Amino acid sequence: MGLVMGTFSMQSKQVSFHKDKADDDLEMTMVCHRPEGLDQLEAQTNFNKRELQVLYRGFKNECPSGVVNEDTFKQIYSQFFPHGDASTYAHYLFNAFDTGSTGSIKFEDFVTALSILLRGSITEKLQWTFNLYDINRDGYINKEEMTDIVRAIYDMMGKYTYPVLKTDAPKQHVDAFFQKMDKNRDGVVTLDEFIFSCQEDENIMRSLQLFENVI
Repeated sequence: MGLVMGTFSMQSKQVSFHKDKADDDLEMTMVCHRPEGLDQLEAQTNFNKRELQVLYRGFKNECPSGVVNEDTFKQIYSQFFPHGDASTYAHYLFNAFDTGSTGSIKFEDFVTALSILLRGSITEKLQWTFNLYDINRDGYINKEEMTDIVRAIYDMMGKYTYPVLKTDAPKQHVDAFFQKMDKNRDGVVTLDEFIFSCQEDENIMRSLQLFENVI
């Protein structure tokens, strides 16, 4: 959870604030995909108009066409993890943002997810994270899915972690995860089990609050 929110908070901090409304309106007409109106996005998210304008400039700077495909998303994301291979984790993260399975992320997709991660309720943040781990979107997290995500995270962090990670660390992580969260021992974790277990974990609760005021 911290990795997801931390990365996008870093991206949002890189956006310039020095433009006026005329510039914003001009920019909105020059891209291939025109985002929904600011009034509508303001109503659908937890951002105000000024924050949406800032986020849009940053998004357009990275994605001039107004949409980002998976390859571009991976290139952007990998910049934050130069010592590891972030491609697999970026793939899973891209799919979580691409809720319509269109193969691309529009500004609306990006800002809606960011609104949840930075300003959403605890339940909303945990639901979003659950969907990230639920790779096949069947409403459950199984051990295979969790192992794929955890291995992707370890690959992303790279070989320069300290202390050095053991080769069986992903398996140990997944086993501990299921021991804690699979309450009825049926081999899968439901959304309710996931939310309940996370809410019991003080470290997870603290991580959910780290980036609430980054914008």
